[in-house]
Amino acid sequence: MSPPGREPSAVPRSAPLCAAALLLTGVSVVIGFRAADADGTTPVPQALAFLPWLLVPGAAALGLAALARWRGGLVWAVVALALTVWFVRPYGPGATGAHGPVVARLDVLTSNVEFGDATDALIGAVRREEPDVVFVQECDFACADALAARVPAASYPYRDVVRLDGSLGSAILSRFPLRPAGRVDGAMAMPGAVTEVAGRDVRLQLAHPMPPVPGKVAAWRRELGRIRDLAAAVRAQPAVVAGDFNASQDHAAFRAVLDAGGLHDSARLAGSSRTYSWPADRPAPLRVQIDHVLVSEEFSVRSARFLHLAATDHRALLVALELHDGG
Repeated sequence: MSPPGREPSAVPRSAPLCAAALLLTGVSVVIGFRAADADGTTPVPQALAFLPWLLVPGAAALGLAALARWRGGLVWAVVALALTVWFVRPYGPGATGAHGPVVARLDVLTSNVEFGDATDALIGAVRREEPDVVFVQECDFACADALAARVPAASYPYRDVVRLDGSLGSAILSRFPLRPAGRVDGAMAMPGAVTEVAGRDVRLQLAHPMPPVPGKVAAWRRELGRIRDLAAAVRAQPAVVAGDFNASQDHAAFRAVLDAGGLHDSARLAGSSRTYSWPADRPAPLRVQIDHVLVSEEFSVRSARFLHLAATDHRALLVALELHDGG
């Protein structure tokens, strides 16, 4: 028998109600920024990277609201879950505007070798897969030396290597001639070039903006903005923009890159928009695709494969492209 004046169900109902409200508030803040096409400030950009996982606290909140017999919370949870499912869908159209006969096939590999530690694994993948163009991020001095010594010049005679230490260095290796095209300004090197494929100029751009860690979100947004400006500037020509973007389709700054340049994410076109690329060196449940190969309308995508390389926290991405004579 309950003591006089005490509501028997008050304590049991208040705990799940409060927990549900707390979970729904957190989910709603992140979903609200996604709906507003904005990334916000810490911790929103970090949470947006793992947007599909909001289904877990959303479902938990739904169960807690039911336990507390909180009708308003049930409606709130259903709406939050429905919006999350809506935003989990792949972003952008499922095909490019490429038309006309195929004039060339182009295999592109991008890999973040994590301070050069995965250089050996990358060289093995290059020898095995034989891509036409290779984009390398976090290529330190030892990485640059290894590429020069162990990747035959006969196979990749054209190179744009930025020799810097640690995570700052980058490289583009190509079977096709490269003409200098300037770099995107950033803390880590982002070289660019123009190559000629089947008689057509194709802009190649390596992407490696700062990650959106606490205290660096403004720099991350600024550097992605420069990549967006580059994409907009070369919109009238075939282009491939590849690398570690430190951003997923759930970040407004990344979607702006796609939209400004009329670019398409190759993994999305190949049906792998939610296949993770980071972190790849540990069994973390929270994983996300932040390594991308973006292509212009003149390309179609035959396949996209994520490759595990030892000694790096990123999976490499190998994409098979076809260049059409119309786009």
